[in-house]
Amino acid sequence: MANNDCRVTIHMAASLDGFIARKDGRVGWLETSDCYVMGSRTYETALSFVAKGLGWPYGDKPTFVLSSRELPRIRDTVQFYSGDLAQFVNGRLRPVFRTIWFVGGGPVSGECLRLGLADEIRYSILPILIGDGIPFFEKLGRDIALHLAEVKAYKSGMVSFVTRCGGDRSVGEGARNPDTVKHSPDGKR
Repeated sequence: MANNDCRVTIHMAASLDGFIARKDGRVGWLETSDCYVMGSRTYETALSFVAKGLGWPYGDKPTFVLSSRELPRIRDTVQFYSGDLAQFVNGRLRPVFRTIWFVGGGPVSGECLRLGLADEIRYSILPILIGDGIPFFEKLGRDIALHLAEVKAYKSGMVSFVTRCGGDRSVGEGARNPDTVKHSPDGKR
C-alpha cells in the first residue's frame, strides 16, 4: 500500500550551461530528509569525497545506490539495488520514507521522470560555465510538463527553483498560481 503523504524529489545542481558534472564525473566546482537514491557514478563521486577526507555527504540517512556493478559498501546506511525502479520506489521506499531524494545522476533522474515517479524537481544553477559534461537528464524521449512553484536567488549568484511534475500534484502558492513566484536577491522569502 502506497504512502499518500510520501513525496519523491529529484534534486540536482547544475552549471549555467546545464551540466551536473564534468565529463570525468568531477564536481569540484560544486559546493555542496528521509533517504537518498543515486546511481553508481554519483556514489563513486561520494566515495571520492570520503577518500579526500571531505567526509560522507549524506550523513546518517539511508542511501540507496542503483547499480548492477559490485561497489564497496563503506557505511551501514548504504544499500544497493538492481531491478525495476518503479517497483523499488513505489513498493519499497514510498511506504517507509516521507521524502525520497534522487540526487544523481543523469540516467537515474531521467528514468525517474520517464516513469512518472517524481513529484517535484529542485534545481540549483551556479554562475559558472564548464563547457562540457554530463547533462542533467539523459534523453527523456518526450516532453514532461513542469509547473514553476518557487524561485530563489542567492548572493553567491546561485539560482534555485522548484517545479512540480505532472498534472494536479500542485503544492504551495506558486504551484496553484503560476503568476506567484517567490524570489529575492538574498534567497530570503
